[in-house]
Amino acid sequence: MSESLSPAAYPRRTCLAIVLAAGQGTRMRSRRPKALHQVAGRSMLAAALAAVSGAGADHVVVVVGPDHDALAAEARKAMPDVGIAVQTDRRGTAHAVLAAREAIAAGFDDILVAFADTPLVRTDTFSKMRVALACGETAVVCLGFEARDPTGYGRLVMKDGVLDAIREDRDASDEERKLTLCNAGLMGIAGRSALQLLDAIGCENSQREYYLSDIVAAARALKLAACALIAPAEEVMGVNDRVQLAAAEAATQARLRSQAMLDGATLVDPASVTFAYDTALGQDVVVEPSVVFGPGVVVAAGARVRAFSHLEGTSVGENAIVGPFARLRPGTRLAEGARIGNFVETKAAEVGAGAKINHLSYVGDASVGAKANVGAGTITCNYDGFGKHRTQIGAGAFIGSNTLLVAPVVVGEGAIVGAGTVVTEDVAADALALARAQLAQKPGWAARFRKKKGG
Repeated sequence: MSESLSPAAYPRRTCLAIVLAAGQGTRMRSRRPKALHQVAGRSMLAAALAAVSGAGADHVVVVVGPDHDALAAEARKAMPDVGIAVQTDRRGTAHAVLAAREAIAAGFDDILVAFADTPLVRTDTFSKMRVALACGETAVVCLGFEARDPTGYGRLVMKDGVLDAIREDRDASDEERKLTLCNAGLMGIAGRSALQLLDAIGCENSQREYYLSDIVAAARALKLAACALIAPAEEVMGVNDRVQLAAAEAATQARLRSQAMLDGATLVDPASVTFAYDTALGQDVVVEPSVVFGPGVVVAAGARVRAFSHLEGTSVGENAIVGPFARLRPGTRLAEGARIGNFVETKAAEVGAGAKINHLSYVGDASVGAKANVGAGTITCNYDGFGKHRTQIGAGAFIGSNTLLVAPVVVGEGAIVGAGTVVTEDVAADALALARAQLAQKPGWAARFRKKKGG
């Protein structure tokens, strides 16, 4: 966010953000509230909370419907000090905002009104709304967009370059319906006038609801200024069904991919890579096709994530290599130059600098020391049916193929574990550990067997 758009560039102003999440969301055809559906690995509600928080909101109130305990829990998970207000009767957007009356009355300078089902609105856009409130005598800032097809949207009615009214589609005249400048719904309201304006809104319309959009007419009646800010239509996209949810996901992914490449990462096939909202890639990271990043992934400079890998809750060190076809689960920490190969799964594993787990292995609840080598088919047996136990592999140790490490167990530095060994006790540093049955051979047996079977 540029300094010119930052509220910090002005004398300190307090801000209340009200996030409306009381809608039923019936078109989602879901047992979950609409705002809990995810875009880029987090709920739409969490995305809205992050955006207003980034714009400097000192306090946030989420307005939910009755019996929406799951929404309240999600809000508190994302923002522990969030306020929760309940809109018992759904009587329109202005009525929903007034569910936060107590917080509004506390006297914030700026009030932002956001929606939990518009997950693409940028922090910078909310900051611009705050700047518009701070710059003059503006009492209401409305966010608008140019619509290709304005049908169904409220129209922003401009007069001599000034916002004169917002007209809902069903209440608009034929001439007003020709307008393409539409209301996105999001607003900034000067705290000094907020309650007076909201209480002045009536329900004289076809739906007998209290429209937040009527706040512009209320401001005009009180001789207070209102203005419109224009945002890209894609940014203010609302999500009402699964088709729109998919569109929001696609738009978010495009945004995240572009930013990753602008920040210095190489995406070999950008459209095939899926990011989470918080994926962080360092400079000169290379991501091959069909990689999925879940939440909580940091990849340091120079690392390479090869095709068809899945990472979540993981940090990858500088110049490390992951995959192809690797799965790194939460708690995995790869140090510089570590290598995780094809069909390897890790979980809660610390892999030291230069260590290798190259093929067909599961390493969970474990630490692997620097420059250790874990052979193909190795499994850390970390679960006994009741609890998880940890395996420690020392620096420079060599674990032969098809080894089972029955945790809790320690393999000392520089130790060698022979292929096919089941390790049930600690192995001393620099020791050789073998546990396999003696090979028995019966000369000629195979030929006699084939003859007997007619082969």
